[in-house]
Amino acid sequence: MDRLEAVRSFVEVAGSGSFTQAAERLGLTRVRVSRHITEVEAWLQARLLHRTTRRVSLTEAGLAALPLCEQLLSQAGELENRTRPRGQALAGRIRVASPIGLGQQLLYQLVEDFLALHPGVQIQLLLSDRNARLVDERVDVALRFSRQPDPQLIARRLMRVDSCLCAAPGYLARAGRPAHPHDLAGHNCLVHLDGTRWDFYRGDEPLAVAVSGNFGADDMGVLARAAARGLGIALLPCDLANPYLQRGELVPLLADYQAPSAWVWAVYLSRSYQQPLVRTFIDFVAEHWQQPVMRLSE
Repeated sequence: MDRLEAVRSFVEVAGSGSFTQAAERLGLTRVRVSRHITEVEAWLQARLLHRTTRRVSLTEAGLAALPLCEQLLSQAGELENRTRPRGQALAGRIRVASPIGLGQQLLYQLVEDFLALHPGVQIQLLLSDRNARLVDERVDVALRFSRQPDPQLIARRLMRVDSCLCAAPGYLARAGRPAHPHDLAGHNCLVHLDGTRWDFYRGDEPLAVAVSGNFGADDMGVLARAAARGLGIALLPCDLANPYLQRGELVPLLADYQAPSAWVWAVYLSRSYQQPLVRTFIDFVAEHWQQPVMRLSE
């Protein structure tokens, strides 16, 4: 048997908890994946999976074998990557998930550049402000804003993105300009549906402000457009805010106070990073995102 192929099927089934999902991801039939599991169990002389009609789970032997199998695949992938003839073209397909604004403002151009360098590659870009489910949606790498990523995933920190409190000149002409974060209580604030508390700091002094308004959304891009049309004040990541600031459609507020920055992380399952294409794509993004996205001043 091809032990590496069989081990790869075991790792996929263990990660997804499903023979069907593993088969779809690997491009194999469910029968072929099931045969691979039988071959690995015969090779290791141990039952690795509990199989029922509803779910698949790891046995004690399976739990012990999984990290070693993942390490085996990782080393095989690294060997393939290091011994590939120089200039040999990358090929294959990867699925990349990203927040909408980040995908539109910064990531899409990198995807174009990457595809120009590697014409044999296919990239499927999933844009959503909710966190993609890596296993269920067959995502190879997801880009996420976070101060601390999910510890159950492997993560690589890519780029710092600052935040900007801003509003349209027309709104400020009507409602006045806040001089202190506490003044935001008297303003129409455009809030993300994740929460109604905005955090600031001045030096080492933290300050939390409860905010409210007549419009909220789960998409930062929508909040940016609403702010530019004069609906209220928004706290936006600078990758979204800066184009509006450059055009004068938004102006920054409370320059003496900073909102906490967020980091963009690449998160992935261990088996995804075994693919040379995924590693190369993450390295490419990291190389181009070394500088932080900072707030433009007035």
